[in-house]
Amino acid sequence: MSRRCDLLDTGPMSGNNVSHAMNKTRRRFEVNLCNVSLWSDSLEQSFKVRIAAKTLRTVDFKGGLDAFLIGTKNAKLTDKAKKIKKAVVKKKEELAA
Repeated sequence: MSRRCDLLDTGPMSGNNVSHAMNKTRRRFEVNLCNVSLWSDSLEQSFKVRIAAKTLRTVDFKGGLDAFLIGTKNAKLTDKAKKIKKAVVKKKEELAA
């Protein structure tokens, strides 16, 4: 299983280990992934996702999964997140009409 965030597709980065003698060797900076269940208020359903800790903090800051998805551009979201976002937007339009 690849180490990628289910919502924003955040993946590992690469860089260098630098010793005191300034020798450089390549390394990977892995993403801090968390297995969580996020509740959607409009769909009244929870979704099990594997997301980065940074993304989880952003979801909390935005006010939940629905607000996060609506406020995020589709270009940044994964296919799974776009599918959930489409369902959320559809449900909100039904409630508004």
